[in-house]
Amino acid sequence: MHAETAAFRAAGRQRSYRGTTMVTTLSPCWYCSGLVRQFGISRVVIGEAVTFSGGHEWLAEHGVEIVLLDDPECVELMRDFIKDQPELWNEDIGE
Repeated sequence: MHAETAAFRAAGRQRSYRGTTMVTTLSPCWYCSGLVRQFGISRVVIGEAVTFSGGHEWLAEHGVEIVLLDDPECVELMRDFIKDQPELWNEDIGE
């Protein structure tokens, strides 16, 4: 399960998710982007979109506020993870 999905489930049922901010390390994948769009989450804060581009541009085109930090430390952490765990990374991104 991706972290965005886990966070959404942990938040529990809400009358509305409008006004909600989701914070994520990477740009959400297409599945998680669909979740954001379907439930009307208003804003997504993204640590970096260098190692995985995801669906943040599509979300922005559909009215979701995107805060893209492109934090160098986050990029470095993800590059190290990808180098150290390539099989897990490829499984996670569907390759």
